[in-house]
Amino acid sequence: MLPRSLAALVLSVLASSTLFADDGRPAVTSPRATSGDTAVEPNWDERVTISVGNREGDLIGSTEKVLQAAVDSVARLGGGTVKVLPGTYRLRNSVYLASKVRIIGSGAESVLIKEPSSKTKILVDSDWYDQEVTLEDAKNFRVGDGVVIRAKNPHNGGATVLKRTLVARSGNRFKLDKALRENIWQAGEPTIATSFPLISGEFISDCLIENITLDGNREKNDHFDGNYSGCIFLQDCNRMTIRGVEARNNNGDGISWQICHDVVVENCHSHDNADLGLHPGSGSQRPLIRGNRIERCNIGIFFCWGVKYGLAEKNTIEGIRTASVSIGHRDTDNIVRDNIIKNSGVAGVLFRPERGPSFAGHRN
Repeated sequence: MLPRSLAALVLSVLASSTLFADDGRPAVTSPRATSGDTAVEPNWDERVTISVGNREGDLIGSTEKVLQAAVDSVARLGGGTVKVLPGTYRLRNSVYLASKVRIIGSGAESVLIKEPSSKTKILVDSDWYDQEVTLEDAKNFRVGDGVVIRAKNPHNGGATVLKRTLVARSGNRFKLDKALRENIWQAGEPTIATSFPLISGEFISDCLIENITLDGNREKNDHFDGNYSGCIFLQDCNRMTIRGVEARNNNGDGISWQICHDVVVENCHSHDNADLGLHPGSGSQRPLIRGNRIERCNIGIFFCWGVKYGLAEKNTIEGIRTASVSIGHRDTDNIVRDNIIKNSGVAGVLFRPERGPSFAGHRN
């Protein structure tokens, strides 16, 4: 076995060889930390780590606020690890990831659970540039809550779905963390609910979520589909790894990622979710889905639109209400092999009907 320091050097050299092998530049054989170089650096033996616990740790608490404080602290220093110690953490908002942050739990002993959701009508018309809403019944809403605003678009009748955080209030009038950027008018019958992913990442890269339990508290929460949410929800991300995670009891998807590339999901257990167990979402390139257990969801693995060059292997998919694996619209060049599929309600593998050859999946 190689000494740890030598192994780190070998990994760095291999990474640089992969980066530059095809263009003639010499491989990096002795990497150094250099300002602005995000492609190659030493594989350090130790990085910044902050522990979070209910009663002990660097930061102590039992809500999303203490977890978010830890994520933000290591992110400010360029990345590192948030170690989630055994305990139950009750969430009223997402834990928002940042690039180069690792969240590592203590398996079944580290449980993030969503608090019950509340829902009410929005009373006052708000224009697209506004950054506030007025609620009909605000008694169950708090500053800091993650919310979803839903309405019919008053101009064309389409669905409007906005995820925001409540950051200030006066009575039943709340300021949002970001402007609406959509017209939320009474004609569209707008509502607001405390619905959100447990762990969320948007426009980030190079993260790890490992060895942690996520509970969506399905019976006490409003439905929120996998285009916007999940126990884990990622949007426009790169090189994300999810390993050894239990994603359960969500009134939506277990794990969903949209327009995310080189996502690895392995050795996870996604079960008893209302919608999709694993959801490689629209436009996602090169997903690796390996060694997972998916049970008692509506669909097991759902390849959404335009998922390409992915590999799903050695997964066990059981007791799915409809299709255990679903492939369709412009999903091409994916490999699905060596999976165990049992007791599918409709189909083991479903190739969804599409509108014609240019819309269909090919070479899967």
